[in-house]
Amino acid sequence: MRAWKLILIGFILCLSGVILPFLMVIKVLESTFLLNFLSYIASLLGLFLGIIGAAYYVRENRPK
Repeated sequence: MRAWKLILIGFILCLSGVILPFLMVIKVLESTFLLNFLSYIASLLGLFLGIIGAAYYVRENRPK
C-alpha cells in the first residue's frame, strides 16, 4: 500500500474520531458505550496509521 493512502485513511479515521463525539455532544447521535468506544478506536487507529504512513513516505523519498 502506498504511503499517501495510509496517510489519507489515517486522516479520515481521525476526522471521524472528532466528528462522532461532536455529533453526540450536540445531541444528533445518542451517546452509547459502543459509539464512544468506536469513536475512540477510530481516532487512535487514525493517529497510528498516519504516523506509519508518514514514516513510509519519508523512507520512500529519502535521497540515496
